[in-house]
Amino acid sequence: MPILVMKFGGTSVADLDRIRNAAEKVRREVERGYDVIVIVSAMSGKTNELVGWVEETSPLFDAREYDAVVSSGENITAGLMSLTLQEMDVPARSWQGWQVPLKTTSAHSAARISEIPRDNIDQKFAEGMKVAVVAGFQGISPEGRITTLGRGGSDTTAVAFAAAFNAERCDIYTDVDGVYTTDPRITDKARKLDKIAFEEMLELASLGAKVLQTRSVELAMRYKVRLRVLSSFEDSDENSGTLVCDEDEIMENKVVNGVAYSREEAKMTLVSVADRPGIAAAIFGPLAEAGVNVDMIIQNISEDGRTDMTFSCPINQVARAEKAMNAAKEAGEVNFHELIADTDVAKVSVVGIGMRSHTGVAARMFKALRDEGINIRVIATSEIKISVLIDRKYMELAVQALHDAFELEKAS
Repeated sequence: MPILVMKFGGTSVADLDRIRNAAEKVRREVERGYDVIVIVSAMSGKTNELVGWVEETSPLFDAREYDAVVSSGENITAGLMSLTLQEMDVPARSWQGWQVPLKTTSAHSAARISEIPRDNIDQKFAEGMKVAVVAGFQGISPEGRITTLGRGGSDTTAVAFAAAFNAERCDIYTDVDGVYTTDPRITDKARKLDKIAFEEMLELASLGAKVLQTRSVELAMRYKVRLRVLSSFEDSDENSGTLVCDEDEIMENKVVNGVAYSREEAKMTLVSVADRPGIAAAIFGPLAEAGVNVDMIIQNISEDGRTDMTFSCPINQVARAEKAMNAAKEAGEVNFHELIADTDVAKVSVVGIGMRSHTGVAARMFKALRDEGINIRVIATSEIKISVLIDRKYMELAVQALHDAFELEKAS
């Protein structure tokens, strides 16, 4: 039998009625001839509640016990989904991570998947089980302890199972009906995409689009797992949602396929740094060791042998960056006059694999921003994206202007 992986997020299993709705979608796929692996998240809000209990009980908690507690939300959903399917006369059983077993590294709360042996689930399929309901977000370490994969880890679980079982497809059910050219809450011209390439989806996910977890897209791209994003609250068929697939499956690529944004950005500037060989390593080495996720980087050279070094990072990492730079200055590794943090900026990006073969994208983007009177603070580019830092108050205006400039409301 062909295998289909179906993943249901927290809002899709928020209560018993929604679990029944999700189970009905699974039943239909069984009737179409699939053996199904269902990956479930915890019921909406449950993980936050469990995390709160841990932090209230032990502010400096043992990460192993943290994982034992917060992974329990998915176990509840898996059991309830299996019971619901059994009531529909669908042969199903639940699996916790350690029962599969989904093997991971020992990095509690941020574990990486190392292996998913097929034997146990394959044997149950051979014995007549039609649906394996697997608790997402969790696995087992080499030491035999429960581990979790980090927030959004159920997406990664689903893609990993699809790769391990050579699934025909991995369907990600969520509270939106697909991937849009931009956030529909910002512009009503946003258009749902029928297909999007892995690389584009990876860029959009990393730049702020919250439809899919970045790690899950990386995994799908590596193993060529076809992903479909669709709503659990609407009737669906084979044409529903957005297919995330290899570039070769897309007939013709638009120059730009999406506009992404992130409000949670900060611009950090080291003023008057000595311009010498190795200065960049002296700055960004300590930042990396401190766990600061640096994105855009720009260096301004002056005539007196000094330079200003500017970079962006998530706004919740500003304090960490300041501590790392001040420590490096005290240790004599970096000498700078002042460290300026601007936390009133936003990042806006245009993404499209069509950029590889088309010129003038940057000029078109910058003209659209200029026409709206929006000043660009920092620019960063890659093969298929251009990102800018701007004043946060202009973020929504910039998204709308760029969506219009590249005519993303048009299908072709």
